[in-house]
Amino acid sequence: MKIILSTLNARYTHSSIGLRYLYANMQELQNDTKIIEFSINEAIQTIAEKILDEEPSIVGLGVYIWNATQTQELIEVLKKVSPLTKIVIGGPEVSYEPFRVDFSQADFVLQGEGDTAFYKLCTEIISDTAPKDKVIKPVLADLGKIKLPYEHYTQHDIDNRYIYVEASRGCPFMCEFCLSSIDEKVRNFDIDILIKEFSHLWDLGVRNFKFIDRTFNLNMRFANAILDFFLSKEPPYFAHFEVIPDHFPESIKQKIALFPAGALQLEIGIQTLNNEVANNINRPLKLKKIYENLDFIENQTKAHVHLDLIVGLPGEDLESFGRNLDKLVSISTSEIQIGILKKLSGTTLDRHDIKFGMRYSDIPPYDILSNDLLSFKDIQKMKRFARFWDLTYNSGNFKNSFPLLYSKGTVYDNFFAFSLWMYEQTDATWKISLDRLSKLFFQYLSEVLGHKEEEIAELMLKDLMKIQGRIVPKFLKPYVKDDVVVNARVKSSRNKRQDQRA
Repeated sequence: MKIILSTLNARYTHSSIGLRYLYANMQELQNDTKIIEFSINEAIQTIAEKILDEEPSIVGLGVYIWNATQTQELIEVLKKVSPLTKIVIGGPEVSYEPFRVDFSQADFVLQGEGDTAFYKLCTEIISDTAPKDKVIKPVLADLGKIKLPYEHYTQHDIDNRYIYVEASRGCPFMCEFCLSSIDEKVRNFDIDILIKEFSHLWDLGVRNFKFIDRTFNLNMRFANAILDFFLSKEPPYFAHFEVIPDHFPESIKQKIALFPAGALQLEIGIQTLNNEVANNINRPLKLKKIYENLDFIENQTKAHVHLDLIVGLPGEDLESFGRNLDKLVSISTSEIQIGILKKLSGTTLDRHDIKFGMRYSDIPPYDILSNDLLSFKDIQKMKRFARFWDLTYNSGNFKNSFPLLYSKGTVYDNFFAFSLWMYEQTDATWKISLDRLSKLFFQYLSEVLGHKEEEIAELMLKDLMKIQGRIVPKFLKPYVKDDVVVNARVKSSRNKRQDQRA
């Protein structure tokens, strides 16, 4: 009885910790179980072919918001070609109803944590005692008893993929847009066992750890122990944590400040700075603490920070969102990721549908289409705003020249106008080369905003030529002064050496 565990990752460089949990807990069936991972960019029929080449009796598929439609197509192909193969699906996308993608051809749906439940179901299928109900709702896994997945990352994974780890599950907060709020109780793994597992991964060559915990800095004993683990190691290494913005006790601050440049990334979910909007979605907002902590991280650490804002929250108009963005830019130079609100099955966002006229797509990723404050056209404009923001501000390619965009007025208002103009020129938000983007940015700053071309060119050359090997764009060559290009490269090299020494 061959059992295949599979999923379609968003990218080849991603790996599925969920599949490895299932595999680790397959007991006597482990020798007959195999993990095969794919990406959403691969042809569905080719994926089906590779799975069926294994002649499986059971196929377990992890379903997420990014692969739901592709997985539905995959299931259809598998069942048509091999109707006797049992298809079991699990993962966040099918753990809560209603299903907005048709998964009716799957034989079983595991709703919730399947660490040991998948093994139990497989034994029942093999012994012909499988439950009659298609939907199975297992109890929460006992984190003290399940086997951990880390020894099942292969050398190929270590060499080519991100390695995902976790220290806890659940979240104590009740933010209504987030699935983690459903499991309000935070459960922790044994920290001593975890540190041993991380040490083993380190010995195998893992230097890139991405923690999937929703609130890494909630439990100080756990957070300090894990930070100490990394601080005891020789760089280079990279550790990614998702943290809550208003909870940085002194012990955590002291340790974060010790990390060298390039070693630590903190993802901080701000979402909104509007207290009334935050109350609408049951999100605690301690603004004074948030500002204090962002100031500390910005000025006293070398951590790379990724801040999140959401467009479309119930009760928030574009003016309020703009104030949020302006504030963050004024207090931080960090990356600011702009997301569009999504209504995931299982969350309680639907309670706002009538009051705020919330309308969402029923196609993944279930993003908002409009509400009483934002028209469909507004949302479309903000999607393009977010994309152009990534290309210019978040990319770091225009650190020196970007402030020219808002030398008069606010960041939000000026960038909104720029994003409208950019879309008029390109009629696209993807496959825009850096050379073309730079030329359009130069054109906007000079022709629309009236900045002097020499001033723009000097700053843009510093931006673009800070990376060795880049060729001066053709449109900037008339403005090249050897000392500008050379100084930019020398400064970049000097900063790199200082970061390495630090």
